[in-house]
Amino acid sequence: MPIYVYKFTDTGETIEVHQAFTDDALTEYPHPSDGTVRAVKKVFQPVGVTFKGGGFYKTDSRGGSSSTTPSTSTTAASDTSSTATPAAAPATPSPSATPSSSPSTPA
Repeated sequence: MPIYVYKFTDTGETIEVHQAFTDDALTEYPHPSDGTVRAVKKVFQPVGVTFKGGGFYKTDSRGGSSSTTPSTSTTAASDTSSTATPAAAPATPSPSATPSSSPSTPA
């Protein structure tokens, strides 16, 4: 449970109270020295966590992978065009194979 700081409005003394997140802020609290219920006001403290540096953004994780993806796509396109050229070369011998099958046609 988090600890919240409250200040007695009449004396200025501060106290720490354990409260759940769902609990409402206190308006009165018994004074520790005499037990009388007195008005309190919640004191907002600075956050205990400090983040340093440029930080992370939603686009940071995408920047590395998306820049890799186009280069992979470019490489894949280059591989495809290289593969397409040798594939065209065997396509030319295929018509040669068709005349070879021409002698089988007369038979």
